[in-house]
Amino acid sequence: MSTPFSTAHAVSPDSGLHWTEPGAWPVADGVHRIPLPLPMDGLRAVNVYVLETEQGLTLVDAGWAVRESRELLERSLAEMGRTPADITRFLVTHVHRDHYTQAVTVRREFGAHISLGLGDKPTLDLIHEPDPEGDPYLRMMRRAGGHRIAEAMAAFLAESLPDVGLWGYPDAWLDRDHALEVGSRTLEAVHTPGHTQGHFVFADRAAGLLFAGDHVLPTITPSIGFEPQPASLPLGDFLASLAKVRALPDLTLLPAHGPVADSSHARVDELIAHHAHRLALCRAAVPAAGATAYTTAHELPWTRHDLAFDDLDLFNAAMATMETRAHLELLVARGELRVEETTAGAVYSPVV
Repeated sequence: MSTPFSTAHAVSPDSGLHWTEPGAWPVADGVHRIPLPLPMDGLRAVNVYVLETEQGLTLVDAGWAVRESRELLERSLAEMGRTPADITRFLVTHVHRDHYTQAVTVRREFGAHISLGLGDKPTLDLIHEPDPEGDPYLRMMRRAGGHRIAEAMAAFLAESLPDVGLWGYPDAWLDRDHALEVGSRTLEAVHTPGHTQGHFVFADRAAGLLFAGDHVLPTITPSIGFEPQPASLPLGDFLASLAKVRALPDLTLLPAHGPVADSSHARVDELIAHHAHRLALCRAAVPAAGATAYTTAHELPWTRHDLAFDDLDLFNAAMATMETRAHLELLVARGELRVEETTAGAVYSPVV
């Protein structure tokens, strides 16, 4: 990718240890970072940030509602002399399971208040009332030309129906940019669609902190365009959201995955350059005869190790296909490509 070191080997300055090392690591006065495990996930951990207030604890993100995560959350809070019963509020950056579902289970036990971006409501709606026309992921994948992936995904999805009990609706929807009072702190809730349509980051200007969720990650680039109700131009949304964050002061980056970093501006600049490079690669990979997102993805290198598409597992091949589609759609919007709907999927070709 666009960074000189990998998430797998990244040491976080707050702990002096690998960023996934368990604990309640102080990152600023009254703020601790708790990495929680992600079984069966290549990212290995998600960072949950604990803000201490006189009214109790506010957590930015919550973790995945699995036994390993809950047990480690309890042990880590105990290092602070706290328990899950002290959690009064969750500010969830976006609806993905590793950020949201544990908030629902903690609320069920202790009544904590959950806030989530309004743009993620369609995802929750689909979990509660599945689309009668079939899974939208499969339709998207077929339109992208990934019929083989769609068939494999259909078999996987048939065996892994979501537990609706883990996906309750939040107590409050976050909508547009606004200020939030968290104890004596004022956080700026900044709407940053791209990774998901409802993604928010939270900026504490006074303390110089950016709770960045998956919008700005220090060692990897967040997936774009891989959600059941995608935006028309998710990469355009993501780049516009990066510009919003770049317009904030340069803040300490507190990411959901990876180590704490000292400059939000530096990482935003790297992400913008990364996508400019990927757009150029996509444009060059589309032949005069045209190509689908799936066939174009085969022409591109993937991950910081420049893997071939055929070396990716099913999940990462699906994400790579949808990310390629997001880049191609933005090139269409910019007038560099055109698109035609065919039985094979959406076919992109150069504008001549």
